[in-house]
Amino acid sequence: MKPETCPLCHSTATVFCTKPKHLFYKCSQCDGIFRPKHTYFDRDTEKQHYEQHENDVNDLGYQNFVWPIVEAIIKDFTTTHKGLDFGSGTGPVISKLLTEKDYSVVNYDLFFENIPERLLQQYDFISCCEVMEHFHHPLQEFELLHSMLFPHGKLYCKTEVYRNQSPFENWYYKNDLTHVFIYQEATLHWLQKKVPFKKLDIRDKIIVFEK
Repeated sequence: MKPETCPLCHSTATVFCTKPKHLFYKCSQCDGIFRPKHTYFDRDTEKQHYEQHENDVNDLGYQNFVWPIVEAIIKDFTTTHKGLDFGSGTGPVISKLLTEKDYSVVNYDLFFENIPERLLQQYDFISCCEVMEHFHHPLQEFELLHSMLFPHGKLYCKTEVYRNQSPFENWYYKNDLTHVFIYQEATLHWLQKKVPFKKLDIRDKIIVFEK
């Protein structure tokens, strides 16, 4: 197989996983693990895939799943601050839970709430829950997110970081065909320095970047 170029740092990469339907490469520089571009869904197919997700904002299981982000925002910011849920999807549960506590939050989603002017504003906090693994152009996306934060603003991300918790070919998280870029801890540190963010806090369930 020919060498692939990392979509995050544009360095060379080598084959990492060849399980059927799940060809991944690993970057020699940032340690990112990614699918080759020719395997990506087209935009219509990707949207149809997301429409199948059962993201009911009133489902307690779904609320509990996003709660680590909501809890962190409540701890770090007050209702006087302004936020954005980036990649809010078909069920914007984070903004629902925060607005119920009188926080000011708007949504943006490429497929379901595509309001470009919201990307031209700045926010005190941005949530990005189970979104960053879908980025086709991860550096470009993180630079955009950085630009939308006020100084000392925070970006709260939730994704599964690969830490060799199981052999990659058996790891459930890579089975979603729209999960095109998988992060390792070294990848996150590379991102922090490159973008750059002043701070990076890799917690048990969330990742927090500070501008």
